[in-house]
Amino acid sequence: MTAEPRDQRDPLASPGTWRRCSSCKGDIGFGETYYVCSVSTCNTARAPLTFCSLECWQSHVPAMRHRDAWAEERRSPSAPADPSTLSTPRGEGTASAASDETRRRRVVSSAAEPDEPDSAHEVLIVASKLKAYVREVAEMNTSDRVFTILSDHLRELARRAARHARDDGRKTVLDRDFYAVLKELK
Repeated sequence: MTAEPRDQRDPLASPGTWRRCSSCKGDIGFGETYYVCSVSTCNTARAPLTFCSLECWQSHVPAMRHRDAWAEERRSPSAPADPSTLSTPRGEGTASAASDETRRRRVVSSAAEPDEPDSAHEVLIVASKLKAYVREVAEMNTSDRVFTILSDHLRELARRAARHARDDGRKTVLDRDFYAVLKELK
């Protein structure tokens, strides 16, 4: 059983409302019915997901890849404990809103470049298939470190193939673009 959310208001919610829907960004007022996901990772204390309707909850399930989940109906607090804590739109605000802004920090990894896509460090290889292939062909195990190296090589091949397709005036990377890149590498 998940813990009930505290009487925390979303700072981005409209004045006089409790929170915003995590899916459609509509307001959830005080004393209204809302839904939460039964999966514990969706109900963290720092960033709980709340939904104004079952349709909004259903729209998040495929994105989160839940295997077994259901919506739990809840009721938002009837009124704020302290009326001075009602949320205000960004830009307007009290001294406490200004102090919250100054306390926020953005932490960025020094290894990541600012113009790299999010997928720049993901593994592009199906690890289980490559491990099975190496075991079948050479009767050997495969280290997990191999996948990052191969993924980096695939990214470079893809960049060069995309450049080749662009030079040919196309917006689609074809197999012949990869063949041309591989010929250049020989």
